Amino acid sequence: MALTSLQPCVLVVDDEAVIRARLKGYFEKEGYRVLEAADGEEMWQQFSQQHVDLVMLDINLPGVDGLSLTRELRSRSDVGIILVTGRDEAIDKIIGLEMGADDYVTKPFELRELLVRVKNLLWRISLVKKAQQQTIAELERGDDLIEFEDYSLALNSRKLSLGDEVIKLTKAEFELLSAFVLHPQQVLSRERLMQLTSHRNQDVNDRTIDVIIRRLRNKLNAELFVTVHGEGYLFAAKVED
Repeated sequence: MALTSLQPCVLVVDDEAVIRARLKGYFEKEGYRVLEAADGEEMWQQFSQQHVDLVMLDINLPGVDGLSLTRELRSRSDVGIILVTGRDEAIDKIIGLEMGADDYVTKPFELRELLVRVKNLLWRISLVKKAQQQTIAELERGDDLIEFEDYSLALNSRKLSLGDEVIKLTKAEFELLSAFVLHPQQVLSRERLMQLTSHRNQDVNDRTIDVIIRRLRNKLNAELFVTVHGEGYLFAAKVED
């Protein structure tokens, strides 16, 4: 199959050459462009030289481990990240997801299952991009400053203020708060919140969204974020723009 620029690019990071070759052969047959790296240093070289849509990242790597690389990747990029681990310990998976991974598989894994996970993640990434483009269009129409209670959220400058105090938000916290203020007093499911932010994976949305909301409750009035059991969350403030 001829390679085209439309083909998703997958970067396989694993210190085992046999596994890299197996994944490369399989995914190239399925129409993907596949790059390889044996460790973190090679990963960054590949990542800096060309566009990558998704990284399959082994946790147990020589030098810098996969969990640390996941955290660094997420701080730099919204690339899709699937962790590959030989450990069957839940704590590794939870830590990886909290550091920003979108999904994980445990060795030995079925190639067909991994393919399905890759397709689903890339599809969710495309939904996020569409939602972000919609938000940008709203901002370009002049929807910059939004006020609720005593807070002011400047969408263009990404600044949250309470009077003269500036409240620092991480990127994830800002995106989730923006999703709420643009949809006030509406029940938003976790899946909908995932689509409105950079946190995409339906397998981890409960933990990812809940963790960020817990952080927002610590920084803002906690009563603004109402849990609607079995459905999602509701932003209770009256919003003025």
